[in-house]
Amino acid sequence: MLSPVAYGLAVVLALFVAFIGARFLLVPKAAAAGYGVPAKRDGDAAYLEVKGLRDLTFGLLGLALLAFADAGAAGWYMLVVAVAPLGDTLIVLRHGGTKATAFGIHFATAVVVLISAALLFAV
Repeated sequence: MLSPVAYGLAVVLALFVAFIGARFLLVPKAAAAGYGVPAKRDGDAAYLEVKGLRDLTFGLLGLALLAFADAGAAGWYMLVVAVAPLGDTLIVLRHGGTKATAFGIHFATAVVVLISAALLFAV
């Protein structure tokens, strides 16, 4: 019973991260606003695209591990990837974003990713 929940949550998270990455590549300024730190009108879009590529890569790697590796490998992946939303929490706070966004989106995401890791380790 635990296996479908563990894998289901991990798949949803990986797809969501890939979607966020694609969004940063396709509509970077709108994605940055949703991230919690709006992009400057005359800012360098390359940095937003870097974030998009990072997230898209993380999502695709997660899906590949879920498809071709065991639950332990996917659990370690989730554990390591949790660093990204934890860092995002600090970035939003340091650059004028709201606490609601920092904790309600980014920190909450890190917690869910850590729960996913724990579920995968328990399988």
